Amino acid sequence: MDVAGLRRRIDALDEQLVALLNERSACALAIGRLKELAGEPVYQPTREAEVLAHVRQANTGPLDDAAVTRLFERIIDEARRVERLAARAAHEQSAPPDAGRAEQ
Repeated sequence: MDVAGLRRRIDALDEQLVALLNERSACALAIGRLKELAGEPVYQPTREAEVLAHVRQANTGPLDDAAVTRLFERIIDEARRVERLAARAAHEQSAPPDAGRAEQ
């Protein structure tokens, strides 16, 4: 395969990665809602360690385990950020109207 063909393959893989990352984020959001209902914190270091160990075990290279760990640390950070934003938005929607605001 030539350079152009390999670049097209990378573009296709990137599209798949984006779709998978969004699917993963949707799962993380659902978990975040369940954690909030259960009164559990967004950040759970034990679970994060399990995820990182799992992806290192699944790694077959050419990325080394340190690279895979760094990538997934970033993915987990973004999932946690999305969970916090969703929780904040849910709280704002469920908050009572501002009693001090003048009616229009």
